[in-house]
Amino acid sequence: MADQIVITEKTSQAKDVRAAIGSRYGVVLPAEGHLFDLLEPQDVVPGWKRWTPILLRPQELYGTRPAKGGNKAAKLKAIREALRTAKRVWLATDCDREGQLIGQEILEHYKYRGEVMRVLFTAQDTQTIRQSFDRAKPNSDYARLYAAAVARRQADQIYNLSLTRTATVILGRGARGVIGVGRVKTPTLAIVCRRELEIRNFVPVTYFEVVATAMVEGGEFKMRYAPRERILKREIVESVVAAIRDFEGPLGVRVEGKRQGPPKPHDLPSLQKLCASRFGWAAAKTLEIAQELYDGQGKKIITYPRAEVRYLPETLIGDVPKIVAGLQAGRSFSTIPVPAVPVIRKGKSGSFYDKGLEGASHHAVIPNVNTIEKLRDVWPRLSSDEKKLFDVIARAYLATVMPDFRYRQTTATLDPGGFPFKATGRQHVDIGWRAAFPEWQPADEKGDDAQLLPQMQNGEAARLRNPAIEDKETRPPPRYNEGTLIEAMQQAWRFIDDEVLRDRLKEAKGIGTPATRAEIIGGLKRQGFLVVQGKNIVPTDTGLSLFGVLLQADPALVDPGVTAQLECLLDDVVVGKQEMVGAIDAVCDVAQRIIGKLVEGSPAGVSPLPGFVLDGGGGGRPPTPEMKRFADSIARQKGIKPPTGYTKSASVCRTFLEQHASKTAEGAGEDKGSGSETRPPSPAQLSFAERISREQGVVITDVARASSSAISVWIYKNQSSKPDKNPRKIVVKN
Repeated sequence: MADQIVITEKTSQAKDVRAAIGSRYGVVLPAEGHLFDLLEPQDVVPGWKRWTPILLRPQELYGTRPAKGGNKAAKLKAIREALRTAKRVWLATDCDREGQLIGQEILEHYKYRGEVMRVLFTAQDTQTIRQSFDRAKPNSDYARLYAAAVARRQADQIYNLSLTRTATVILGRGARGVIGVGRVKTPTLAIVCRRELEIRNFVPVTYFEVVATAMVEGGEFKMRYAPRERILKREIVESVVAAIRDFEGPLGVRVEGKRQGPPKPHDLPSLQKLCASRFGWAAAKTLEIAQELYDGQGKKIITYPRAEVRYLPETLIGDVPKIVAGLQAGRSFSTIPVPAVPVIRKGKSGSFYDKGLEGASHHAVIPNVNTIEKLRDVWPRLSSDEKKLFDVIARAYLATVMPDFRYRQTTATLDPGGFPFKATGRQHVDIGWRAAFPEWQPADEKGDDAQLLPQMQNGEAARLRNPAIEDKETRPPPRYNEGTLIEAMQQAWRFIDDEVLRDRLKEAKGIGTPATRAEIIGGLKRQGFLVVQGKNIVPTDTGLSLFGVLLQADPALVDPGVTAQLECLLDDVVVGKQEMVGAIDAVCDVAQRIIGKLVEGSPAGVSPLPGFVLDGGGGGRPPTPEMKRFADSIARQKGIKPPTGYTKSASVCRTFLEQHASKTAEGAGEDKGSGSETRPPSPAQLSFAERISREQGVVITDVARASSSAISVWIYKNQSSKPDKNPRKIVVKN
């Protein structure tokens, strides 16, 4: 038997490692993600089999047991047998906290006491892997990384299971389902629900602005009345228009030279946000494509994609010329004017910043220096989506080594009769790094601020012409898409009212991790709590109901700020500011306080928010056959994919129909081969619909009258808005 072995995280990784090093470091054996699960509470304390509102914290830590599924048992057996004779183990799992846990938990479970070396590679090409084995360090150097992973896993099990059981026992009395609570999942749902309620409860406010054309010797430009507060009465702006008509007076002109550095290279959250906005991609899709660029066969052209910071180590400065040359050898990036001597920015405001990597296991996502010379050969093999994502990563990298964007900002002011008017504009001096993004325009350069002002002098006379009143209306905040939701999770400090605590948590990494946020959102969608509408993500009736119940029971259950504080403590384990057990204790203390509050409260006094019924509302029952067929018909017509869960949740199905049915010409009647989708409504359906129309005061639309399926959907929607005397139970699963 071999006296040393290499353990990788998965089979494809093992193939790449074997191709790079052969058997030089022993036999290469793959895991399959986590080969061990934590024990269940009843496995530790038999009395915990019965669900009661208590903290499920064992005296020690939860032990582990072999995981089931896939080929896990066979892979674990191979590793176990090899460990019996191995004197040295090389852990070559992923370079993040989870990778550390996946590899080391095997050794801990079998109490392996031989030598352990840790191999960390941030790219998966042959050269990088070989170099990583040459630079391997004792695994003991990464004890904090392992402790942080253990703390997070143990804390999540205790918090999630304890509060799920407590919420189900106390809040769900009489219900058959489980009220699932997750330390990260539930606050994520809350972020979307709060935004949805804010939008629904939003009352627009009409206000008024005054704009006029200013005439100077060099040309003309727009000036806007700039009071400190919005004007809500039209008569006020009418008096302003009357007072400034044909006014002539001296301009106040201030010209400032300004410069702006480039954005930092991407981490996974910033990639997911940009791709959601630009391409409409789900967060999971961005990660999937990035993973393929990282370790796909014949690709391997980017570094590790699950990046959690946007900084690079200073040791990578020497790679800049080679990466730039490799990118510019191809047609796609050859026209980007990177200077002959790249601009290297260090420190917090730059891209190369060692201190910014403290507590992080890997750096920002950039092109792989060791495969950059092969890019021209790899490029034709990439899919269109892979090319899009690599383009984003490459341009961001090139921008970091290009000159600052320099411009002159001109501010012109005029004070006709005590009414301050203002105009601002920019004149580009050196476009600098913005040449890497020819089609991109920063948000602060849209509207009036984007206008090009003519040449003018301070004190120069200006005449106002054509004053006009513009009617404006306040708008609700936008709904989240998956990218902006991940950003909200990353910036959870924004949900904290305490200013001191907000400032302290700004440098934290938010709630969840870059590797898990997409899965958390995906889980909420699979459970029917969230649903995709176009590019947006919104809560279902069930999600809103669950949020309402938990919010009323204890706001801490759905508070992203509370979770952000706990995440900060867990992250502190990596840098040695917090001990593993201390971090677990802190999470348990919060869970215990919430349990106590739920136990002390009166279950009878806890009910969903007005308008949301946990025991009814249609969110948990399946759609009617007509609804499902109608949804399938629309999906075929439009060539779109129905949302996950539409066949099981009437709420999800109805939301899809509300979004798309009314936009289909002639409604449901377009599909000529889909049975009830083309049949006209029956007399009974029309009679029932007309009765609902009279009782509810709603109009039967032409779309609803188009077919039997459409009228069925209309009846379901409008009937379900009527209180049900015998509501059906909703099963809310964790």
